[in-house]
Amino acid sequence: QLSEDVERVSENPTDEREGEMEVHEDASSVILPDSELGTTTPSLRFSKTCLKNVFSVILLFIYLLLMAVAVFLVYQTISDFREKLKHPVMSVSYKEVSLYDAPGIAFYPGKARLLSCKHHYYDHIPPLINPGQPGVIECTTRRINYTDPFTNQTMKYALVVQGPRDVKKKELVFLQFYLNETDQDFSAIDYLLFSSFQEFIDSPEKAEFMKDCESSYSSWKFSGGFRTWVKMSLVKTKEEDGSETVEFKQETSVVNYIDQRTEPRSDQLFFVVFEWKDPFIQTVQDIITANPWNMIALLCGIFLALFKAADFAKLSVKWMIKIRKRHLKRRSQVMNHIN
Repeated sequence: QLSEDVERVSENPTDEREGEMEVHEDASSVILPDSELGTTTPSLRFSKTCLKNVFSVILLFIYLLLMAVAVFLVYQTISDFREKLKHPVMSVSYKEVSLYDAPGIAFYPGKARLLSCKHHYYDHIPPLINPGQPGVIECTTRRINYTDPFTNQTMKYALVVQGPRDVKKKELVFLQFYLNETDQDFSAIDYLLFSSFQEFIDSPEKAEFMKDCESSYSSWKFSGGFRTWVKMSLVKTKEEDGSETVEFKQETSVVNYIDQRTEPRSDQLFFVVFEWKDPFIQTVQDIITANPWNMIALLCGIFLALFKAADFAKLSVKWMIKIRKRHLKRRSQVMNHIN
């Protein structure tokens, strides 16, 4: 049997070689299928890679647009901050008080003299008993002479009276002046208001104090033959250097006085009332609405977004390059298997 087999092989050597080639071909056919190599078909793999690349490019353009918007916001924020620094906003606040610091009322009566002065409450002034006759002076008064601050030559005589304090009780000061003779067609008495009567009392140089007040405050007039009602309000202004100035605003109403004296007279009577308009002190100051800390926080947020966007763009580009390299590597592997 052995000799018969040897003879059979010797007779058909080509058939055996063909069988071996078929075996090898079957083995290679087992190794090459894509399903067992873990890869997909080239067309499907190419479509997925193309979609990923297009999506990455779109994201990159979106983040570049966001970076441009962030740069514009930085420029706009800095411009607005500089504009607000140049144009501060006036801020008005109101502080309610129950008692004011008693103001000083400086009268320049000239030839007129003070007949009566009294503090009344609850906005009630009783009728005059003897108008034109000397009455009770219950107000705190001071008389002062000083030179005119604008000419430094003319001597001025001032009668300083303590103003009202209690705003809740509607405290008012009622004064009556008398002028016997006048050489003018119209008779009036000048007065000015300053912030604190106590400062005037405590001042060692009262003449200099009054000169400074006349230089700083405005003066007004009230006429004879009328009852002038003055309602005051206080305005404090804070300057840029931190100093504070005080001024008065007034609402004045004039009521005709009916002289019921029996004998006709050529003298003039002056009546004036001072009271507070309301219990609110108005404070005015210039404020800069631009807050540097808010601007710094906004800029930090914008720059953080810029760096984040730049970092994402960098990672997107690296990811695209990596995907491209992986695609080329798989393609080369497939080509090697085919070869």
